[in-house]
Amino acid sequence: MSSEVDLEVYYEKQNEKEESAPPEGSVSSEEPPMEEWSSLILQIPEENIKIINYRKGLYDPGSGEICTNYIPMSSSSIFRHPYYNYPAIVDPGVKEALLDPEPLIIYPEDGQDLYLSLCKESGLTPISSFHRQLLENKINLRYYGVQQKAFRAIALSLKSNTYVNILDLTDNWIEKDGCLHLGEMLGENCTLTVLNLCGCRIGPEGAKRLFMYLHKNSTLCELNLSKNQLFDEGVEYLTEIIIRGSGVRNIDLSHNSLTDATVINLAEAFEINNKLTHLNLSWNLLKSANPIFDLCCKLQENEHFLALDLSWNTYGGKQVAKSISVLLKNPSFIHLNLSNNNFDSQVINIIVRALRGKSRLLTLDMSSNPLSSTDAYNLLEPMLKPRVKLQKLKLDNIVVTSEFLTLREEVLQLECRKNAEITYGDVIRKTNHKTVDLRDTVLNRIDYLCRTKFKKDKVDIALIVLTLYKLDPKPMDTRPFLRALRDLGLPLEDDLANQLTKLFAGPIRPKTTTVNLAAMVDFFKRKWPDRKLPPTPPPSPPPEPVKKGHKKGLKKKK
Repeated sequence: MSSEVDLEVYYEKQNEKEESAPPEGSVSSEEPPMEEWSSLILQIPEENIKIINYRKGLYDPGSGEICTNYIPMSSSSIFRHPYYNYPAIVDPGVKEALLDPEPLIIYPEDGQDLYLSLCKESGLTPISSFHRQLLENKINLRYYGVQQKAFRAIALSLKSNTYVNILDLTDNWIEKDGCLHLGEMLGENCTLTVLNLCGCRIGPEGAKRLFMYLHKNSTLCELNLSKNQLFDEGVEYLTEIIIRGSGVRNIDLSHNSLTDATVINLAEAFEINNKLTHLNLSWNLLKSANPIFDLCCKLQENEHFLALDLSWNTYGGKQVAKSISVLLKNPSFIHLNLSNNNFDSQVINIIVRALRGKSRLLTLDMSSNPLSSTDAYNLLEPMLKPRVKLQKLKLDNIVVTSEFLTLREEVLQLECRKNAEITYGDVIRKTNHKTVDLRDTVLNRIDYLCRTKFKKDKVDIALIVLTLYKLDPKPMDTRPFLRALRDLGLPLEDDLANQLTKLFAGPIRPKTTTVNLAAMVDFFKRKWPDRKLPPTPPPSPPPEPVKKGHKKGLKKKK
């Protein structure tokens, strides 16, 4: 018995050949036309709620644009659907922030805006005077107490500044970091000509950073490094920069505790780069003759050198004077300061010979040296000759005589010395003093004591001595003489009594001294002629003898 079963076919697998074969008339390499893209097929329901409501007047389509709810978008951020009317999202700057550097801010060359920006960045209060003076010729911050952080802003604002020529930072403590920024500024600044760092206490380490780029600066001419505690080590960095071609012409190294090692280093540096015009080595510890001789020889060869200051050192002696005489041969050298040293007459003689030679020196300061009045006269005498160019001679604290003053007036009356300046110390004037007799002084003192000390029983030294002389005019021993004065009511102090006996001393006897009463009485008669002893009364005549016999007129009694 057969039965038929009804089967439902859910899936029928086709042959691989039939499945892979493209339909007739189609090309596998061609893209279907745009109308057949599946992304354009919209599944819009036959009954649209919005259309039904629009027909009923319950819906307003607005602008007429297709709602994005019905626009299928691809995952690509580059291509857009052709019906999509809204613009693409603009990049808010993420790409530039990640890939591009920050835009460079260009500040004006005067540095004012840059200074304010740097102060704001560092959290500092701007220095109003410095900000204002960035447009002037000179910046003056003397004794201002600038903060250490502020030197970075000051240096950076001066790098490209074209107004400032003078920067004065006197007595502002500058540490290593500030010196580094100032040194970098000096390497790029092209207008600064004067830098005053007096009393900034930069020290050797600060000097190393300050001078790092100084050889690149071609405009800085004057550098004041006084009172900076440089010592010999700090000046070594300066000499290295001089060797490398620094253009600084005026250098002040005073008050830095420098020794002769610094003089040697400077001489070696000037052997390579010798263009200095002013050098100040005052208030240091220089004393040896050989180093200063080498330095003077190098400076003598420099046709630009003008002034040298060696004051307040311990220089002295003939060898140092010879070194100075070598320097005086330089025709351009005009200013020399040797005050407060140990120069004596030997040095003066050498300097005088150099002045009478080919020297063109205009200023010579020899104040406060152990010079005599004769040395001062000898220094002034060459100025009588017109060929000597000296116009300013300073001899403060040196004693002179009246002859010096006479010569000075004669020099100042010359036609070539109308503007000359000659200073000096005290003047020794020759005066005729009256000779003072010490005997007169001692007797006046004794007489004063007799009139004031012994008011009740007044005594007179002259009458006492006259009395003793009347009794015995021969020289009297000292001790009996003083004892007699005391007995007669005149007790003298030991010093005054000894002085009186020495002034009127008599012949010396064995084991004792004497007092010349005759010489004392003679002096009293000339000093006090009115003081005399009362005259001695004449001796009374002897009584007349009585005659024996009867008296006349007498009658005998009965």
